[in-house]
Amino acid sequence: MLDENLRSFDLYNPSDEHKMLRASVREFVVAEIEPQALEFDRKEQFNLPLFRKLGQLGLLGISAPEAFGGSNMDALACVIVHEEISWSDPGFALAYLAHAMLCVNNFARNASDDLKTRLLPKLCSGEWVGAMAMSEPHVGTDVLGMKSTAKLVGDHYVINGRKMWITNGTLDENKTPADVCMVYAKTGEKKGRPLISTFMVEKSHPGYSVGQKIKDKNGMRASNTAEIVFNDCKVPRANLVGAEGDSMLHMMKNLEIERVTLAAMSLGIAKRSMQVMNKYARDREAFGQPLAAFGQIQKYIGESYAEYQAARAYVYDTARKMDLDKGGQRLDTDGVKIVASTMAKNVADRAIQVLGGYGYVGEYVVERLWRDAKLLEIGGGTLEAHQKNITNDLGKNPGVLF
Repeated sequence: MLDENLRSFDLYNPSDEHKMLRASVREFVVAEIEPQALEFDRKEQFNLPLFRKLGQLGLLGISAPEAFGGSNMDALACVIVHEEISWSDPGFALAYLAHAMLCVNNFARNASDDLKTRLLPKLCSGEWVGAMAMSEPHVGTDVLGMKSTAKLVGDHYVINGRKMWITNGTLDENKTPADVCMVYAKTGEKKGRPLISTFMVEKSHPGYSVGQKIKDKNGMRASNTAEIVFNDCKVPRANLVGAEGDSMLHMMKNLEIERVTLAAMSLGIAKRSMQVMNKYARDREAFGQPLAAFGQIQKYIGESYAEYQAARAYVYDTARKMDLDKGGQRLDTDGVKIVASTMAKNVADRAIQVLGGYGYVGEYVVERLWRDAKLLEIGGGTLEAHQKNITNDLGKNPGVLF
């Protein structure tokens, strides 16, 4: 007989703390995020005042230590927040992910206490907005091919290079750069391989600027994307995160939580799309019957529900096993992003098909969700990159299949 503790275990809300987190975020989403989502998507603008309110909820430093202003929560909590926000506004959720996961989580786990004491409270409160700069105009997945360099000159590093596709790279239409940007740059070579190091570049540092704000994106329009330029940018030696050449370890570990939270965003998109599709199929009639009575519509709804539930279980189970300090979950963090991102795009596409002409316009939400979903198959690693990683990992350790 199944143990009663196992029977009552809730994969999606395993503790009272997780339940309260989901409830508070959902309340905020309905009251604050949903009313502005369509407007800011149409304007292609980032809602900075609303973003700062996330700091009041303890979300901007959700995984950072309490000693530095964070909430010290786990990977599963991070998944809950991204799923709930993306139910309404995936673009806004992407800006949140770039700050809380790509910048704050990485910084909190790898920087010196002195540097964390100075910068983390501002990032956790929302006083400062953070970004992370890795991709370059001609380098995406091939991180070791980056051209940006950092050279130590006296008590400063001098950084030169350009970064591309940076979420939160600019905060407004005036090309105001992020308050602080976690930047990866080459600091030399060892045995023919580049040494990558990490720097916290602050808005006050000379030589740090926004090249261009990238407009007319297919989706995720409520988050700002920009090119960032470093032209003899002077960064104090104290702003080096960890030691020179350590960044590949920082980067690979942090990309795991990025992939899982991007997958969680996919869950939010799919859930909202299913709700819209299901309601419309029952309210709208054709030939004297609700649309839900027709086999073609039943196929769309049934397959969407089954695929969503399968992906959701995989995402939450992977998050439950994650240790944000140790990492080591690349295989399944790649796996959940492959499964969930494509699932979300397909579910949103089916929702548009069920709604017909109404699904094709912004008022009914699914058009925007469909556009936003596509980015999740590209950003944070393409599907092809994840497929390569999984194949390589299974080749090295085929025993995980048995």
